[in-house]
Amino acid sequence: MFRTLKHQVNVLESVATSSFSAWRGCLVVKPVVQPEKPIILYDIEACPYCRKVREALTALHLDVEIRPCPKGGRLFREQAETQGGKKQFPLLSDENTGRLIYESDAIVEYLFRQYANRSVPGYYQGTSWKTALGAAGSGASELRGMRAQPAKRPAQALHLWSFEGSPFSRLVRERLCEYELPHTLHNLGKEHWTEIGPAVQRIKPGPYQPKQGGKRDAFFQEHGRVQVPYLEDPNTGVKLFESARILAYLTKEYAM
Repeated sequence: MFRTLKHQVNVLESVATSSFSAWRGCLVVKPVVQPEKPIILYDIEACPYCRKVREALTALHLDVEIRPCPKGGRLFREQAETQGGKKQFPLLSDENTGRLIYESDAIVEYLFRQYANRSVPGYYQGTSWKTALGAAGSGASELRGMRAQPAKRPAQALHLWSFEGSPFSRLVRERLCEYELPHTLHNLGKEHWTEIGPAVQRIKPGPYQPKQGGKRDAFFQEHGRVQVPYLEDPNTGVKLFESARILAYLTKEYAM
């Protein structure tokens, strides 16, 4: 009972975080072609600067390899420092172009220019007040996803289907970051206004039909629904929808 209540409180806090961020990272601005080699992001889930980069990745429908670097972490923080020379996050590594980039605004600019061949939309441009609201958003979620917790190391990276503005997905990303669990983040942003709303009842009445030929359509064809978060763990073969179930699984399987 208490665990269920706590989860619902955390969901409401996550809704507040998305609200402080003006729900950026929900709608796709321009779906782009996935690069040949994976983009790697050294990331702290609760960091408002890292959130700006993840918002842009959702806006472009770009998947990314997440290397969680929470404070106190011992797995990827040293790796990031070795690559870039300092422990500063976010840090983007793109082997497709040989670029290694610090600073959230510079990374966002690079992603839109390199992969969408366009300037950054005003909605995604950095400003001081957006940064302040982003910090307030992190506080609203009690800074979950900021500090490392003892956890087992998986042999293979996990896979998470998510989009940045999803309050339920954020809860899972927070846990993955705290446990330093590397994962491929498959962005599954909303491709059309008719998809606005929760999976149980979107804004458009009637049966749900994703945009034909898009990433959501491919997911729908495989799973019969489009709902995030969705986790696959190749280490155990487990495949799960629903944030509460995923969190319980991660705690049971990886917490120490």
